[in-house]
Amino acid sequence: MADRLSQLQDAVNQQAENLYNSIGCLFNSSAPCSFDKSGKTPSQNENPDDMIEHKRVFATVIARNAKDIDALIESLPSEDSSAELQTASMRVLEQEGEEAAQRLQRGIDRGDKLLEEINRALTEIANTQLAINRITEASQGDTIKI
Repeated sequence: MADRLSQLQDAVNQQAENLYNSIGCLFNSSAPCSFDKSGKTPSQNENPDDMIEHKRVFATVIARNAKDIDALIESLPSEDSSAELQTASMRVLEQEGEEAAQRLQRGIDRGDKLLEEINRALTEIANTQLAINRITEASQGDTIKI
C-alpha cells in the first residue's frame, strides 16, 4: 500500500479528473449561447432526465472524494510533532526492538540447550539398543549352536 502522501496525491488527481469530467458533461449538455441579440438557442442534445442523473452521480463522486481527501489530510502528522517528539518516539521503538531481540536470543539459547539434551538422549538410546542387540545376539548364538 502506498504511503499517505501518495494516497493524498492520487485522491487529489482523482478529484481533478472528476471535476474535469463534470465540467465536460455540463459543457456537452448545455445549450450554446449566442452573442447576437436574436435570443435563439438551439435545442439540447440530451434527455433532461439523463442530465439530472449525471448531476447526481458527479455530485456524489465529488463529495465522496472530498471526504476521502479530508480524511487523508487529517491522518498526516501535525506540525506539533517536532523533531524532539519524533526522536523520543524512535528511542522508544529502538528500546522495544532491543528487548524483542533479547527475548528472541533467550528463546534461541533455550532451544539450543534442548537440542543438546535431545541429542544426548538419542545417543544414549542408540548405545543402549546396540548393547541390547549384542546381548540378544550373544544369547541366541549360545542356544542355537549344536
